[in-house]
Amino acid sequence: MRIKHLVVTSVIAIATSCMSGATMAADDCHDSPRAGIDWRDCNKRNLMLPGGELRGANLTNVDFSGTDLGGSDLVSAIFEKATLVRANLAGSQASGTRFSRVEAYRTDFSEINAPGAIFRSGELQRSNFHAAVLTDVDFTKADMGRSQFDKADVSGSRFALANLARADFRGAKFAKGADFDRAFFFLTRIEGVDLSTATGLNQWQIDMACGDKDTKLPQGLKPSKGWPCKFGDD
Repeated sequence: MRIKHLVVTSVIAIATSCMSGATMAADDCHDSPRAGIDWRDCNKRNLMLPGGELRGANLTNVDFSGTDLGGSDLVSAIFEKATLVRANLAGSQASGTRFSRVEAYRTDFSEINAPGAIFRSGELQRSNFHAAVLTDVDFTKADMGRSQFDKADVSGSRFALANLARADFRGAKFAKGADFDRAFFFLTRIEGVDLSTATGLNQWQIDMACGDKDTKLPQGLKPSKGWPCKFGDD
């Protein structure tokens, strides 16, 4: 009887373990988008998924290259280490979404509503953030060379140690101070931008940037003698 009891107990334990494992497993990569879906490590390249419901989804390390996610609900989703090369997220809702360490070359983030989002250490070269809501966003150590922030609201965001070479902030809003501590400002376009409440800026950054007579700087900093920069838009 004791042996029989041990066998039954073992079978129950194994079954319970399997059920627990099934609960923890990722969802099928072919499942339709839904809130909270777990697509970790899936290949979702070149798909049409506009207006998708992905609120709270786990999209870690997913390849979305060339995929249309425009107008989707991405609130609190996890895109860490995801590939978003030439993807479209325009007009999406992404409050508190985690984009840390994404690869997002030439990605369309225009008009995205992403207050409190995290883009730490993201590869965001030549991406488009036109008219995006990026208040209190963390861009620490992100590479945003040649990215567009025209008419974006970046109030209170953190750009510490970020690469902003040739990034374009013309028309961007800074209703409250943004942090540019040790950010790389080589030919960064700040013509007409009000940076008077910005923190972390030093004269060497301003001297590398491209401003004009309408650029407003924090107290103690002065316009570069090389302003306005003499180069064409490219």
